[in-house]
Amino acid sequence: MTNDVLVVTGLSKRFGSGPGAVQANDAVDLTVHAGQVVCLLGHNGAGKSTLVNQVVGLTLPDAGTVVLDGVDAVADPARARALASVQAQANVPITGLTPRTAIALVGRIRGLRKADALRRADELLTALDLQPWADRSAEKVSGGVARLTAFAMAAVAPGRLVVLDEPTNDVDPVRRRLLWAEIRRIADASAGILLVTHNIHEAEHVVDDVVLLDAGRVVAHGTPAALVAAHPGDTLEDVYIRLVGHEPPPGQAATVPSSTARAAA
Repeated sequence: MTNDVLVVTGLSKRFGSGPGAVQANDAVDLTVHAGQVVCLLGHNGAGKSTLVNQVVGLTLPDAGTVVLDGVDAVADPARARALASVQAQANVPITGLTPRTAIALVGRIRGLRKADALRRADELLTALDLQPWADRSAEKVSGGVARLTAFAMAAVAPGRLVVLDEPTNDVDPVRRRLLWAEIRRIADASAGILLVTHNIHEAEHVVDDVVLLDAGRVVAHGTPAALVAAHPGDTLEDVYIRLVGHEPPPGQAATVPSSTARAAA
């Protein structure tokens, strides 16, 4: 077990060829440490989902490396996937199940004993205020409840890396706050979390580092406070808009201290 839960180095992926080719990722470097929440920010088409798919072994990179808790995810994607828990952007289909059953079932699949899986499912249902819908058929719950159930399925027996792709979509403000608190608790229990979200105002109070992607490249990375400090008078959202609207030249990514670097200084 290593403190570097995820190390991405020089990751590149191109789709197609000729004038219509798309460079989805371009020499991306990224590190997630144990106990750290790292947020990927970027507009639609910036390369976030492609990056996530390579991290969990669903897409093969053209160049670069992905090391997940010491495992080469490119050479051994199945083993790497066993070390990760993923909440995809699209909700998991749980037709015919209740939220409680779906959450506990994933816990069993990930190796928990039946009693432990049910106990952990109950903890998450309570923490996310889902008990009123815990035993209702999935076909009869709202999109927000389904989204929170999908998060709980990823969190019931979290791997060393937890990947959350837009976890707050469709979730009401009260339960979003509960969700952010649960994300922080999972990180504080030594998992590394890679978070994709557009909820900048909420995320900046939870995340440790931000990685800003534009056109497949990292254009800035650092703590939310450091990113804002580098642009006086701006909020994190202002920084995001400023940087994706005025892309720096290749090889000149705007870099500010990460939380790890600041702690070591």
